[in-house]
Amino acid sequence: MKTVLIVEDDRKISMAVCVRMQALGFEVAQAFDAAMAPVQARKSNPDLVMLDITMPGGDGFVVFDRLRNLTQTAATPIIFMTASKQPELRQKAEELGAAAFLEKPFGAGELTDTVKAVMNI
Repeated sequence: MKTVLIVEDDRKISMAVCVRMQALGFEVAQAFDAAMAPVQARKSNPDLVMLDITMPGGDGFVVFDRLRNLTQTAATPIIFMTASKQPELRQKAEELGAAAFLEKPFGAGELTDTVKAVMNI
């Protein structure tokens, strides 16, 4: 079974994403801040990371760099999620090589379709 790591400080959003990922057949690991994300990545060895940009302990771009420097997640697809409407965030995510970018609020269908496309399922 494939594992997804959801890094999201809003527990309601995290739970909603968690439910959708389980419906797609993923095992789910969660981290609620930037500091916990690499720790959880080492433990869960995820096949996919869903990563919020704005959260306590550092932004998603810092976490992205940390995950890229871990052996377990160096090549793992990362989907950024943000409520921000700043176009430069999407541009930065694309420049870093993010697999996808979701702007909150996103619908269940958009989430599912994005994950399916990234994971080829």
